[in-house]
Amino acid sequence: MPAAKPDTEVGRLTTSLNMMLSRIEQSFSVRVESENKLRRFVADASHELRTPLTAIRGFAELHRQGAVSGEEKTKELISRIEGESIRMSSLVEDLLLLARLDQARELDFEPVDLNTLIVEVVASAKAAGPDHPIELHLPQEELFVLGDSRRIHQVVANLLANARTHTPLGTKINVTARQTLAEVIIEVADNGPGLSKSDQERIFERFFRADPARVRHSGEGSGLGLSIVDAVMKAHGGYVSVKSELDKGATFTLHFLNKE
Repeated sequence: MPAAKPDTEVGRLTTSLNMMLSRIEQSFSVRVESENKLRRFVADASHELRTPLTAIRGFAELHRQGAVSGEEKTKELISRIEGESIRMSSLVEDLLLLARLDQARELDFEPVDLNTLIVEVVASAKAAGPDHPIELHLPQEELFVLGDSRRIHQVVANLLANARTHTPLGTKINVTARQTLAEVIIEVADNGPGLSKSDQERIFERFFRADPARVRHSGEGSGLGLSIVDAVMKAHGGYVSVKSELDKGATFTLHFLNKE
């Protein structure tokens, strides 16, 4: 509405109406952006699910038509079908977890021994990716946070899987935990190809694909790993950050804020 003298009743009413209209416009913009994000998310999820389904259907069609003969080739075909089924199941589980976190469902909070948890996660990561050496840097004193141990385990595992996926074989990964006055920190660092500034700004978006030139090993993750890290940390009242330079590696840091 056109401005009027602010010291008159009409002017005050006009100012109030303009403020109200501005807030409505902002709310509408936020809603439109939210709906657009939801549409993109559904489209991306559909695409990601369609890929393994198409592969499974293709492998099954080959078998039905008798295009694959012999015990060895049949075993290989069944193995590929199983692999794609596992990939699809992993994606569905990740989507369900994100949906639960979006609904702000309460996690199971209890004291979590981070030193023990990190040692267990690293042992599993070494078994899953023996070609990526992992160095641990843990404090001598006990390190506890209040949180959901299963989800924190998953978050650290996702960061290690991300490092393996996007770095060449043989790349060393460093895992560090420490406590400050304000927070408890867990860092997962590598000296791989790193991330551009623009990729760092969007790296936690669901189904975001970074520079295709980055190393990527097949069979690792669903494409939602870092989004889950972000959502779980927010559910714990903390956050995850990333620091990186191209050709100088990347460091992902989990921040568990100390609560008074």
